Amino acid sequence: MKVESRVRQAEEKRTQLLHARLQRRAALEERTTKYLVQKVAWENKYRERVHSAILQKRTAAEKRRMALLEAEKKRAQGRLSQAQLAARTASSQRETDMNKSKEQLEEKLQRAKRQRAEYLKRRGSPHSFIYTGSIKHGDFLSRKLARCWRRFITSRKTTVVLARAFDMLKINEESVKPMPFEKLALSIESPTVLQTTRAFLDRLESRFILSQPSSSSSPENIDHLLKHLGAPKRRILSNSGGRTRVTPTKTARNSDVSKLPRYSPRAILCAYMILGHPSVVFNEQGEREKLLIESAKSSVKEFELLIKTILDGLDGACKLKQPMVDVISPGSSNYHESSAVVADRKKFRSQLASFDKAWCAYLYHFVVWKIKDAKSLEEDLVRAACKLELSMMQTCKLTAEGQPENLNDNLKAIRKQVIVDQKLLKEKVRHLGGEAGIERMEFALSEIRSKFFEAKGNKSPLATTITNIASTCSSGEYPISDIKENNTNNERPSQAVQSLFRTPSPPSESNTGDISMSNPMTMSNTVAERGPTENEQMVNEILHGFLADSSDNIGTVEGGFQEKVRETMEKAFWDMVVDSLRGDMPDYSYLVQLVKEVRDALHEMAPKGWKEEITNNIDLEILSQVLESGTQDIQYLGQILQYSLDMLRKFSSPAKEDEMKRNHNKLLGELIEHSKCNNRGPNSFVIAVIKGLRFTMEELKALKAEVSRARIQLLEPIIKGSGGVEYLRKAFADRYGSPSTPSVALHSTALWISTSKDIVEVEWNEHVNSFSVLPATDHAQPLVATLRSGHRVPVQQQSTVFATDGMGLPECTGEKLDKLLRIGLLQLISGIEGMQRQSVPETFKLNWLRLRSVQSQFQQVIVIATR
Repeated sequence: MKVESRVRQAEEKRTQLLHARLQRRAALEERTTKYLVQKVAWENKYRERVHSAILQKRTAAEKRRMALLEAEKKRAQGRLSQAQLAARTASSQRETDMNKSKEQLEEKLQRAKRQRAEYLKRRGSPHSFIYTGSIKHGDFLSRKLARCWRRFITSRKTTVVLARAFDMLKINEESVKPMPFEKLALSIESPTVLQTTRAFLDRLESRFILSQPSSSSSPENIDHLLKHLGAPKRRILSNSGGRTRVTPTKTARNSDVSKLPRYSPRAILCAYMILGHPSVVFNEQGEREKLLIESAKSSVKEFELLIKTILDGLDGACKLKQPMVDVISPGSSNYHESSAVVADRKKFRSQLASFDKAWCAYLYHFVVWKIKDAKSLEEDLVRAACKLELSMMQTCKLTAEGQPENLNDNLKAIRKQVIVDQKLLKEKVRHLGGEAGIERMEFALSEIRSKFFEAKGNKSPLATTITNIASTCSSGEYPISDIKENNTNNERPSQAVQSLFRTPSPPSESNTGDISMSNPMTMSNTVAERGPTENEQMVNEILHGFLADSSDNIGTVEGGFQEKVRETMEKAFWDMVVDSLRGDMPDYSYLVQLVKEVRDALHEMAPKGWKEEITNNIDLEILSQVLESGTQDIQYLGQILQYSLDMLRKFSSPAKEDEMKRNHNKLLGELIEHSKCNNRGPNSFVIAVIKGLRFTMEELKALKAEVSRARIQLLEPIIKGSGGVEYLRKAFADRYGSPSTPSVALHSTALWISTSKDIVEVEWNEHVNSFSVLPATDHAQPLVATLRSGHRVPVQQQSTVFATDGMGLPECTGEKLDKLLRIGLLQLISGIEGMQRQSVPETFKLNWLRLRSVQSQFQQVIVIATR
């Protein structure tokens, strides 16, 4: 039994061991399987990550390759376009040369044929059939040519006849000067004069176009100037129902297609009016008017020389005589006459080209003046409409909702008449400025309504309110209160000039009404608020001898603040330019505009002989094409920069030429080095362009300042004489009005004088008494006044310098005016608070910063003396 139990136990133990071994093996296999599965999954993930990284690198490389290919493609396209342009230019040149050679050969062949026909005619038999046929054909052509010539003379007339017809009008430079203006205007407006002038100028235009050689370029295009001469098409018509309708006509549809006449008869006739009566035609003699007078004089001179050439030349130069059938050969009797005709025709063509050149210059200045005159007239019309509106609102007593209060029949008639007048004014404004002019007029009317109702709601005084409202009635910068009612002949365009170019005249005073906008008190206060101009301050500094360092000694705080503002604005501007040049779609408009400013500045400073060279070397059209092609040609921009810097060195003084040359070479070297370091990338292009342009603009600014200082130094002797004082007196009188009412115009000055007058005797007596109590040895060292709340100072400490100071100023002798001024100035600088522009008397407005500096020094002396 024991053996069996042991065997059974052994068997159970073996079974348990076997089962445990199997469990361990199963667990080991399970762990091995799990590890293998995890290893396979990790390897799969690693393989996927490697594969995705390879794909990303391949995609990035492909993108870079495509970008490089695209850049290379653009460069190739640019080179191809340049090559194509050069090929087209060469091809056109070859074609022109071939045509010229072909014409020469054709001319030689025709001359040879004519010589052969002449030779055969002399040798041939008179009974020959060919000779008889040629004679008949020649007779037929001669009769046909004579018939066409007679028809042309009857229908269109010759150039000589048209020139003689214009000459018979007696409109020339010598006759228009003694002729009265009204008579000249009526003569110019007559239909006969206009038709004769138009026919003659049309013939000159056709002759000028035909005289242009086929190989040369077309004449100068001036259509953009000619379109300003004609009156705009009126397309808005009113029907019986009161509604407006647009009526397009055939002329309006074809206005862009039709060719404008090159020579305007009204502009030519107006040139005679300008030469004969410039004081009547122009309201003011500015720079534009002077240029217009000079160009008109040149144009009229060339025009009259052209007429003289036509009338005094041979008949064959400008008109065809009886047709000649026989061939003109060196041996014939007409050879010398034909040579003279050809020579005279060349003289006519050269004079016609000179007239066209002078006409283009005159037309440009005339259009500039006409646009300015039309703008001024539009402003007058807007002012008149505002005055009508303001008068109606005052008379009819309109409410804020636009409804009148207790409107009777008279007020209804007034309101209706104002509406009708405003409609007429709107039509004239639309005629001058189009829809933009109507918008400006509506804006001015809405502004004056809102200001009027606002003032009415605030119950402010009417005289003061109307002056403030009047400033909104003008589209320019001049208030209505500055318009005088009796300026119909001096400040408005002449009626003859307006009718000559179909310009509507401004409304008369009978239509606008007699409206008084302000009283003298309000006018003077409004004008007195304007500060002195920059020219007045400059003249004042020159008279005081502080012009060279005035910016350092006076107004340091204001100058520093303005300098910071200017630097901030410049930095913001250049940042905007840099942002516009970067990105996928750069905007080169700022860059082109900056180059244009550089060219214009050089053009202004250059003499006449250099201006054409500057225009040719800095060609904005070529620059725009180069930039728009996307090539970013730094070499071309470098040439423009180099040329600009060279011109700046030529304009500067010889003393600074070497220093400027070193700075310019240093800049160019830095730009080249920076471009090489960045491998001509887009950022290198932007940085180089901005750095070069900014340096050039700063050099231009410094050069202009140098030129201004030189001009001021030339004018300094004149200003320090009587001219500067007279200029300041006139400016002071223009700003503050007539000296007949000083208490009204100079309110602060009158208050200052009245305050000083009350204490002048007391202060002077105290000053004189202070010397009586001092020893005789102390008179050379007067005491210093203390600062006591800006009021009077004690007798023991008050004194005035009797001895002449270092500036050579005389001592006060007790004269009434001298005492008043000295004590008044002492009262001004004795105040505790800093002096302000508003509190300074009007006579010291120019020197208020100087007074403030003296006040600061005075207070420092007082503080030092009281320690």
